[in-house]
Amino acid sequence: MTEEVTYDTAHRAQVIEGTPRGQGNAPMTADPALGDGMGCHAGAAEMETAARSAGKSEILDQYAKDYPQGPHDKPQSMCPAFGSLRVGLRMRRVATVLSGSACCVYGLTFVSHFYGARRSVGYVPFSSETLVTGKLFEDIREAVHELADPDRYDAIVVTNLCVPTASGVPLRLLPDEINGVRIVGIDVPGFGVPTHAEAKDVLAGAMLNYARKEIMAGPVAAPEGGLSDRPTVTLLGEMFPADPIVIGKLLDPLGLACGPVVPCREWRELYAALDCGAVAAIHPFYTAAMREFDAAGRPIVGSAPVGHDGTAAWLANIGDAFGLPADKVAAAQNMFLPAIKGALAGAPINGTITLSGYEGSELLVARLLIESGANIPYVGTACAKTKQSEADRDWLESKGVKVKFRASLEDDCAAMEAIRPDLAIGTTPVVQKAKELAIPGLYFTNLISARPLMGPAGAGSLAQVVNSAIANKGRMASMREFFEGVGEGDTAGVWEGEPNLHPEFREAHQKKLDKKRRAEKAEEMI
Repeated sequence: MTEEVTYDTAHRAQVIEGTPRGQGNAPMTADPALGDGMGCHAGAAEMETAARSAGKSEILDQYAKDYPQGPHDKPQSMCPAFGSLRVGLRMRRVATVLSGSACCVYGLTFVSHFYGARRSVGYVPFSSETLVTGKLFEDIREAVHELADPDRYDAIVVTNLCVPTASGVPLRLLPDEINGVRIVGIDVPGFGVPTHAEAKDVLAGAMLNYARKEIMAGPVAAPEGGLSDRPTVTLLGEMFPADPIVIGKLLDPLGLACGPVVPCREWRELYAALDCGAVAAIHPFYTAAMREFDAAGRPIVGSAPVGHDGTAAWLANIGDAFGLPADKVAAAQNMFLPAIKGALAGAPINGTITLSGYEGSELLVARLLIESGANIPYVGTACAKTKQSEADRDWLESKGVKVKFRASLEDDCAAMEAIRPDLAIGTTPVVQKAKELAIPGLYFTNLISARPLMGPAGAGSLAQVVNSAIANKGRMASMREFFEGVGEGDTAGVWEGEPNLHPEFREAHQKKLDKKRRAEKAEEMI
């Protein structure tokens, strides 16, 4: 037999066997900061306790206030840090560095490039020794110093993931700037930030805070496109690229202009965003960002110009924020509302739809669908309720809609199964469950939120994709009938004989989980 074919000398490396180790090379029993060595797989309660013991109480208390937790102690969407990572990667002249377990960093970089990132993601690895001794922080500081090139970067964002946060790695001790390059350090642990949508706010808020302090310290650079000659409205929340253009047209008759969209695409846009007349909280969960705008004395307007009623109310609220005459606002409304009403009437939607997601724009989409004629008995959003979402909630509830903030996957699936709609719009697992029941489904993030929603352009924009999906209900039923009998769950697939089921294994594992929960409850009471 020939020798094994090799491509390098890695197979000759000496393997040193020692104490079993967990995530991040942490010893399985030695390091309490990692939750008894379980690293990022430790329970949220253990990780939070470790983080507080390591001096992270202040930031965790702020997160608990900004992003109140829902029924689950861990996010049910993708890792929250993806949100802040994506914000940094979409900014020009901004470098991004992650500090966390290798498996987490791999997953985050993979999904970021899957979504079109065109630059590298920095990574500072660690071992149990560097984590416990504080050498990890020194490694991060050294990496940032090497990276801080003012010819290439305006800012460097350093993000602590779960394990470094739980271990108390103090990013606040990094320099504010190196060679003229701004250093922004944030903690984005899965046990403190419930959704990746809200992690966008963590970084947006941190950058606005930095920019606001720069403005207070003295003159700052003007945006690349120059300053507007009219008062501007800053838009808060990522949206379809055409929406800011449409909003700009809505503002034009009022003598106003559309300002930057936060999260911004370059650092200097942060100055222009703060130098606005008012902020439109299109996505109402950006709590940290709104805190910075409040500190800058900028009024904040909730909801968005979606549909007929939403556009009418939003223009009126913008007029109030700028102190505009009522007749000027009425003229703008009369200019756009008939066109919106006509577009809605020309693209009707007939069917019952359940809607859920974790992007934060679910209530806006529901309003647009209802004005298009759809029956929407349930709307679930993974984001928390805020003052800026009250108008949308009140409008939806007046139409008989059950609105669920901090909705869990179980909430969304239960609503879909109980209502049996003509179409289920939701996250991937909701859509998967719907299709198993022969209910057409559309993935909210890729197929719904990736369309214009605002003003005349948004009216009717969802009708084609929604009506096409509803029309597939017969096809879904045929497919279910065709595959009937192949099994599901433990019996999924085609079997020559009966599958060997071992329910006792699942029962034993469930007992262990129940015992662990009881122990955690007992510790909380102590």
